[in-house]
Amino acid sequence: MPSPSANHPGRRADFPRNAWEIGPSAVKMGGVSDSPLGTVLVVDDEPTIVEVVSRYIERAGFEVRSAGDGPEAVRLAGLYRPDLVVLDVMLPGFDGIEVMRRLHDGDGERTAVILLTARGEESDRLVGLRHGADDYVVKPFSPAELVARIEAVLRRTSPPPGEAAPAEPIEHGALRIDPASRTATLDDAELSLTQREFDLLAFLAAHPGRVFTRDQLMETVWDYPFFTDTSTVTVHVRRLRAKLGDDPSEPRFIETVWGVGYRLRP
Repeated sequence: MPSPSANHPGRRADFPRNAWEIGPSAVKMGGVSDSPLGTVLVVDDEPTIVEVVSRYIERAGFEVRSAGDGPEAVRLAGLYRPDLVVLDVMLPGFDGIEVMRRLHDGDGERTAVILLTARGEESDRLVGLRHGADDYVVKPFSPAELVARIEAVLRRTSPPPGEAAPAEPIEHGALRIDPASRTATLDDAELSLTQREFDLLAFLAAHPGRVFTRDQLMETVWDYPFFTDTSTVTVHVRRLRAKLGDDPSEPRFIETVWGVGYRLRP
């Protein structure tokens, strides 16, 4: 099958070498830490991107595996059970959305995913978020920023040793949220939530009646005070409402405060 680059003539132009800060100091970086913080699978069909991103992630203390197409990504994910996958949308074999669907179809723990998308491809980002991506990064990007995003996602899903014990379960009528087991049930039926959906719901439920702007939610739930595109909050709220059976015009749980943000109805 031809490489997606052949069908997207501007693709390589999206990754100028200077955007990756490739030079002697960038290429000759440290190896994997003796005590890696976890395993990250990097999936992209551009070898330069895989090489540079992998080196930055290794330097941060993670073990790194890499794949160049969809089938190989699924195979390695099943073999190594990574804590997080950095996943390009455009891949040979089958695309990143299909990879993510297969990763999330299993019976085990959901794998965190950060999507890599081309500049201006908003549809890819929205589709990815709707299918359970935890975050996305638009190419070209800084590898250091990508590492920061990886660390932020994993902080939420794997709290460091010594961190305070999870809070007691939160109940709002038929809705019950258990931070310890990271499960949410509605009318005694467990909700199928992504990691980020759970974080957002738990945060709003812990502050019933309080209104949060999209910027505040990006900073507290997503841990990105520098993030400027808050549309991801809107997408996650829409998905949560669908799973909660919430009618936006008469919500039981998540209420829009027009011109301000969102709150969980007390």
